[in-house]
Amino acid sequence: MRRFALILALWPGFLAAEEFRTLTGDEILSALTGQKLDYGKGIWQTFDDTMLTQYFSGGPSAGRWAVRDDRYCSVWPPSDFWACYEVQQSSKVIRFVDDNGATTDGTLAE
Repeated sequence: MRRFALILALWPGFLAAEEFRTLTGDEILSALTGQKLDYGKGIWQTFDDTMLTQYFSGGPSAGRWAVRDDRYCSVWPPSDFWACYEVQQSSKVIRFVDDNGATTDGTLAE
């Protein structure tokens, strides 16, 4: 067992593949603008450069998005509440982290 743990510890990239890096505001804009995230099970979201966002989960929902204080924020009418999230990235996976630490992962669509 120790040998297996040592192999994993020395194998470059094994643990790094799962590491997420917190993005700055500019990096969030760069990562999301004009992109589509796939959340699996037919659920996806787009991020327009006009700061409109479309979320599809059985039906479409349109909202607005912004970057404030290095966080992704969105509002979904008829609500006027802006919810904000820390954004992390690992390769093509974008992770949204709420104030309670709950996460939602989406994969950048090709």
